[in-house]
Amino acid sequence: MRLLILGGTEFVGRAVAEAALARGWDVTVFHRGRHEPPAGTRTLLGDRTTPDGLASLTSDEKPAWDMVVDTWSAAPSAVRDAARLLADRVDRYVYISSRSVYAWPPAAGLAEDGPLVEGSPDAGEVPYAEAKRGGELAAVDAFGADRTLLVRAGLIIGPYENVGRLPWWLGRIARGGPVLAPGPRSLPLQYIDARDLAEWTLDAAEAGLSGPYNLVSPPGHTTTGELLDACVRVTGSDAELRWTDAETILAAGVEPWSDLPVWIPPGELYDAMHTADVSKALAAGLRCRPVEETVRGTWEWLESIGGAAPQRPDRPSVGLSPEREAPLLSD
Repeated sequence: MRLLILGGTEFVGRAVAEAALARGWDVTVFHRGRHEPPAGTRTLLGDRTTPDGLASLTSDEKPAWDMVVDTWSAAPSAVRDAARLLADRVDRYVYISSRSVYAWPPAAGLAEDGPLVEGSPDAGEVPYAEAKRGGELAAVDAFGADRTLLVRAGLIIGPYENVGRLPWWLGRIARGGPVLAPGPRSLPLQYIDARDLAEWTLDAAEAGLSGPYNLVSPPGHTTTGELLDACVRVTGSDAELRWTDAETILAAGVEPWSDLPVWIPPGELYDAMHTADVSKALAAGLRCRPVEETVRGTWEWLESIGGAAPQRPDRPSVGLSPEREAPLLSD
């Protein structure tokens, strides 16, 4: 298979590239040259946000790829321009979208037929949900519904994570000592390891699947307790998890998701993030590795790069400072 990745040097795009290379596929990555591409890939340089920035994609004289995977999450017009350019050069378009495209608030157990936010393929910079929906529409407009696969991912973690959620927990727990652990310990979590996303996406595209798929682990795949316990084991830390009820944490002004990454207490936001219906993806072969493997793989990657995870410049840093954590540990 001949694969083109628009991106391919960071997080999800890199996971897709490595998964394809492991299959013996011919992989081309189109990127801006800011990060080293995976070894074994062919590179095309360009910046899709600039005039003529896609020129290198037309450097070959004939159609060059069986599929394209696009992870873009900013202006939908950039997806529109790339998709239109590639419509007669690529067989299938795979757009890595998001469950954020569902109208707020998404009901618990929402499937792919839920109501969606408004979006336009011609939009410039818009909020994240509208950007992802606009990107979906742009891909479908250019390739048609039968040649477009929409991967609506939820929370993505794993090696190469450049948002900082699981890396923050690993770093905090590796420092040891008492650690604020947000309850309830048994609260189920839904996420997708970027490597599992990559494998499913390549399988689905190769099989000719089209349309939208929610892509996160099945409900109850793991819990907050199992995730943090795995962090303790994998890092070999002497950390003591101090389980604290959600009411106490919220009363102290600690923000779920940002101050304590991944964690969301039960309620509307929790239902939106951790109760997705993924029966369609499971029927199409989705397999999710145990939480311990995700945590271990992320820790090994962090150690290999010196312990400091890269940070996307368009995302705020996450995590609770020691100064704000300390009062909650002394209660």
